[in-house]
Amino acid sequence: LPNLPNLPNLPNLPNLPIFTPQQIARLSSNIAEVKPHLSKAEIYEMRKKHVPEACILFYDPSPLQIVRAKGQYMYDEQGNEYLDCINNVCHVGHCHPDVVKAGQRQMAILNTNSRYLSELNATYAQRLAGTFPAPLDTVIFMNSGSEATELALELCRVWNDALDFICVDSGYHGHTRSAITVSNYKYGHPRGIGQPQHIQQMDLPDTYRGEYREQDKAGQQYGDQANQLVENIHKRGARVAGFIGESALSCGGQIILPPGYLQTVFKAVRGAGGLCIADEVQVGFGRCGTGMWVFETQGVIPDIVTIGKPMGNGHPMSAVITTAAIAAKYTANRPEYFNTYGGNPVSMAVGMAVLDVIQKEGLVQHAKRTGDKFLVELEQLEKKHMCIGDVRGMGLFLGIEFVLDRESRDPDENTAVLIKKEMLRNKIIVSTEGRYNNIIKIKPPMKFDQNNVEHFIAHFDKAIAKVVAMQ
Repeated sequence: LPNLPNLPNLPNLPNLPIFTPQQIARLSSNIAEVKPHLSKAEIYEMRKKHVPEACILFYDPSPLQIVRAKGQYMYDEQGNEYLDCINNVCHVGHCHPDVVKAGQRQMAILNTNSRYLSELNATYAQRLAGTFPAPLDTVIFMNSGSEATELALELCRVWNDALDFICVDSGYHGHTRSAITVSNYKYGHPRGIGQPQHIQQMDLPDTYRGEYREQDKAGQQYGDQANQLVENIHKRGARVAGFIGESALSCGGQIILPPGYLQTVFKAVRGAGGLCIADEVQVGFGRCGTGMWVFETQGVIPDIVTIGKPMGNGHPMSAVITTAAIAAKYTANRPEYFNTYGGNPVSMAVGMAVLDVIQKEGLVQHAKRTGDKFLVELEQLEKKHMCIGDVRGMGLFLGIEFVLDRESRDPDENTAVLIKKEMLRNKIIVSTEGRYNNIIKIKPPMKFDQNNVEHFIAHFDKAIAKVVAMQ
């Protein structure tokens, strides 16, 4: 072997403690014992040195340092408890013991790639497919929503031997190159790549701020635009590969699709030979309280569904769900699909445990009950505070839009951001979203209960009043 260069001296690292099971149990019940080895300032400076600014932090330049979480609560390095209102990844609750135990147990037995026959892989695929309507019966596993989008788009390209897609304004489907090309949230950014030539973009179907505002007509009106976009693709001498859209738009501002929207879009796209993708990465697994999948509220069955974030409750998992016919055409026209970690035994055990918890704890029904109460309480605040222009959502997927004036509906980013900061001072974590960053979004862990709703509303009411009085 060639001579290797001398390695630089490494800094002295702290001696990491080795805990007994009894000590671990105490740590789980006493947050004050969980202490980082470096000061918050040291960690922040270390991160600034080695991690680019493109990887943002919440509340920068005074970010939270979270060291532990449980259920719907997160804890900082000083032991302060925060109510988490935005973490839709830890779906069944942070560090749910059943999910943690399933992962630990399987990790101690076997973890390898999916090219070996695995009962866990097969049974989880069957169980997951069973939550979808026919003919969606074929499952392909990967690790992130971006990867799921990549494969979903490729399935469409193969199906119709086409490259052109239709997407939705403010939609977000991932950070890989192909995913960015169908994500206006990314390509439309001031530093984005711009709308690619092979992409047609539909207007955001927003019944509060958009062109069409009558609920009983807006779905058809917004959806009809797909016919013109199909025609635009044909004028380019191209074919339609497919349509991709979120079943409810999160980055777009917690937008609930008006009735009939997807039916109209799907008809236009399928009429041109394309496939229809429903992105359920942010809203799936019962978050909206209407069932497991939000596309069902639109009375449609997609050709392809992408799922991710909540699938592993924080463990990196995603999947594409499609039909046997679409999968077969891909198999006949492309090399094998292999994903090193997708479908590994530990992920399958974790995913199975998440489904168990959703069923055992009745979390879909819980999301409906809690969300209904939340929406009613928010609507009362809307009547009280003129700066709230709109309250919307389903289940535990809600948005509060702030405006300068209800008549003009001019967005008020400043008030939304100040309220977000005021809520943090009260140990409640929320975030802002939407094209104008004027919408406070709520999509907490599904353990979020009615006591949490009352706690949130009391502080939200005071925060709004305080911020308005300051202006």
